[in-house]
Order: sequence, then structure tokens, then C-alpha cells
Amino acid sequence: MALPSDFKDSYVDLAHRLADAAAGVSRKYFRTPVDVESKGDTSPVTIADRQAEVAMREIIESAFPEHGIFGEEHGLKWGSGGGSKYMWVLDPIDGTKSFITGKPLFGTLISLTYEGAPVLGIIDQPITKERWVGVAGRATTLNGAPLKTRPCPDVKLAYLYATTPHMFSGANEVAFNRLRDSVRIPMYGCDCYAYGLLAAGHCDLVVEADLKPYDYMALVPVVQGAGGVMTDWSGKPLVWQPAPGATDLKAGWPGEVCAAGDPALHRAALQLLDWKA
Repeated sequence: MALPSDFKDSYVDLAHRLADAAAGVSRKYFRTPVDVESKGDTSPVTIADRQAEVAMREIIESAFPEHGIFGEEHGLKWGSGGGSKYMWVLDPIDGTKSFITGKPLFGTLISLTYEGAPVLGIIDQPITKERWVGVAGRATTLNGAPLKTRPCPDVKLAYLYATTPHMFSGANEVAFNRLRDSVRIPMYGCDCYAYGLLAAGHCDLVVEADLKPYDYMALVPVVQGAGGVMTDWSGKPLVWQPAPGATDLKAGWPGEVCAAGDPALHRAALQLLDWKA
């Protein structure tokens, strides 16, 4: 996707400010005794998740009040007037289970979407101080250095990541297992960090299910800007644009994603998934 004609580089500067603000919160609470609550879907949440998202929201609302915001912890807020085509999609701590168990493979995900399509994405790992930045039509960078995915057209040679085998069930578990059993090495446990590894050329596939827009919107520009491909399991772009006043935000959002460093590998992975939903 090309950048919209009204895209401003100040949006990238703002995304860095958001990542810095969230990092200050997550570093403060990392490997400290924090209370862990369970949300309605049984996923864990901490004060760090909530405070980090609030910090980012306050910055956006001050700088671009006309932009919408959708975050994992505090939901959807339309921009002033409700008419902007831009929306910030935030996951303050992607990988809360890693965070609460002291594993520094969680990350802050920050995306800016235009008419539902991600045009800017950041993966920020505040403990290792690694920051991936992807902008539509530009080369992805890691701490300012450009990245490139590695060639791997053959599924039999691919290194595959998924956060956990428990994210699959029913038909998508059957589909995933076909792919898992075809790759060279399947691995688990990296959350968003796996997509950064893919963009940097260290692995070849990340295939996941049961995701929400704040889990993957930021990842798309990072993967694509490094030469990779990221779609849903049917090969369709990952786009989500809620209608103003919508009450069912889940309607129409993709839940399964497939990211590959090599376009030929992406096509082969989709054939094995054989997903028709």
C-alpha cells in the first residue's frame, strides 16, 4: 500500500514518542510484584498494560485529537468530529504472559491505520531496547538500520513461529497442523517479537490465530517493509475499519494471520493452510 497523500512524517515522530512513553511504564513494572487480573476472555492484564495505554492515548489526544484510537485495554474512541480516516491501534504490552513471568520477549505495538489499512507500525521491546519501525513504501528499520527478510522458498526448510499451540482450535488447528508438520522446525513462545525476528531474517514464517487488530496491525508494515508478506490465511490484506456507531467491533476483523519472509514461501504456506473461511 502506498502512503496516503496527506500522511505526515510527524506521525512517525509521534509513534516514537508513544513507544518511549509506554517503555517508561513497562520498564518500571517489569520483574516487580504486580497484581495480575483476568479479563473477560481470561487473558491477563496488569497495571502496566493500563498505564502504558493511557500514557499513549493522552499523547495522541493532545497532538491529533481528530484521529481515532483503538486500544486493547481501553477500547475505541473516535476522533473529534468522528470524521478522520486515521486511527491509532495500540497494544501496550503484547505478550502480557511473558511480561508477568519476567521474559523480555513482549513488546509494545503501535499502528496508524488509514481507512482500515495499516500504514505505520512499531514493535518496541523496551527491555532489550530494540525498536522496529515500518512505514508503507519505505524500508523497515531496527534501531535505525534497514532490515531484509531472508530467502526461503521451500516450506521444508522453513523455521516457523507461533505464540502457542493453544491459540488454535477446531478447523484452524487442523489447518495449522498441516503446515506445522511440513516445516523444518516449528517453535513457540515469542509473541510479537517473532515478527521482528522474521523481518530481520532470523526465521521464515509466523502463523497465528485468535488475534485482534491490536495484535497484528503494527506488524504488517514492519514485515512488508523488510520484503516479506503478511495477510490473513486466505491471502487477503489485513484491514479493519469499524463503522461509526458500530456496537459489534469484532464483525469483519481477521483472526488468523500468515507472515512470511519470502513471497514464494507465503504462497506455499497458504496452499497448505487451505483456508476457505
